[in-house]
Amino acid sequence: MAPTTVVKKSKKAQENINSRLALVMKSGKYTLGYKTCLKTLRSGKAKLVIIGSNCPPVRKSEIEYYAMLAKTGVHHFGGNNVDLGTACGKFFRVSVLAITDAGDSDIIKSTSDM
Repeated sequence: MAPTTVVKKSKKAQENINSRLALVMKSGKYTLGYKTCLKTLRSGKAKLVIIGSNCPPVRKSEIEYYAMLAKTGVHHFGGNNVDLGTACGKFFRVSVLAITDAGDSDIIKSTSDM
């Protein structure tokens, strides 16, 4: 019985992140893609970086390193890049997403708690 509660909890958390991400897309500022996320991390504007699960390991570690230098939070998205693109409301794949202004959403606070 315990494994089903874990699955429900992770699915609930995934839906929670998706709804917060949709709010950021409407009211906040963000950059999509690897190159632009690195630029926002270097400039120190990024508040949170979200990485898809199937992002290549070298790319993932590079982003994590830049985020550590910029003192920015990193969230590993549960789904792959297609799921992350869908959660953003886009019709294309998104492997990396940097949030510069959360807008009305409290996604930055909620992902730091997880």
